[in-house]
Amino acid sequence: MRSKYAYLIAALSVSFLLGACSDQTKETQTEEDQPAQTQGNQAEKASDVHWSYKEGETGPDQWGKLDASYAACMNGSEQSPVNIEFSQVKTSERSGNIETHYAPGSFSVVHNGHTIQVNAEGTDNRMTVEESEYNLVQLHFHTPSEHQFNGRHLDMELHLVHQNANGELAVLGVMIREGKENENLASVWEKLPKEETENGISVKELDLHTLLPENQASFYYNGSLTTPPCTEEVKWIVLEQPIEMSKEQIQAFQQIFPDNHRPVQSLNEREIMKN
Repeated sequence: MRSKYAYLIAALSVSFLLGACSDQTKETQTEEDQPAQTQGNQAEKASDVHWSYKEGETGPDQWGKLDASYAACMNGSEQSPVNIEFSQVKTSERSGNIETHYAPGSFSVVHNGHTIQVNAEGTDNRMTVEESEYNLVQLHFHTPSEHQFNGRHLDMELHLVHQNANGELAVLGVMIREGKENENLASVWEKLPKEETENGISVKELDLHTLLPENQASFYYNGSLTTPPCTEEVKWIVLEQPIEMSKEQIQAFQQIFPDNHRPVQSLNEREIMKN
């Protein structure tokens, strides 16, 4: 097994390079993919290019023009997020081979300029997708939701970003709707940094297992990062059942990030499967 210290170094590197889903494979991939890696002069160069969620020169429609490493944002054929139209989803036993293995662990919170990101500080949280094990690197939030269900956004969306030993990425998406207070995220929300931070803020032990909805039926498709460099070959698993957060919790996030979602992208020839 990888030592704890080696994992921490790799996780911190990946968290920095992913940015948000950011904020996210193999060392043999093209330059536009490398910011998802734990390596790279190209990654450092790309991270200096300013991008935003606002309309205009740095907004989502322009990401692919901001830097050569962001070309996939404009030219990619398997981009995320997408609209999940329930009537067009296909059922497959293959897509059901997904298991989460989460346990209480230590995390730290950062404001990275694009979202609130919660970095994992251990190896106890992982997900198995098609017999490949992915370790949790970080989780972060978007408002409104990036994926759509039947053409509609939900209030927020949580992304849990995982990486396997080959540098490949798998993201678990959890939709969030307004409802009762989410006590599982209270320790994070108590320390939401309102300004961009350089160092992580430690939070109380967070149990991701209790954070997920009871019904874990999910949609599965091949996609990309939802932020520059929009790297493709990312496995997406989006849970059908949303979790809830209170109006106050949602508004607390929106006061920091009024809108940090990428518009839905064309599905092209891809199929969305359901377990």
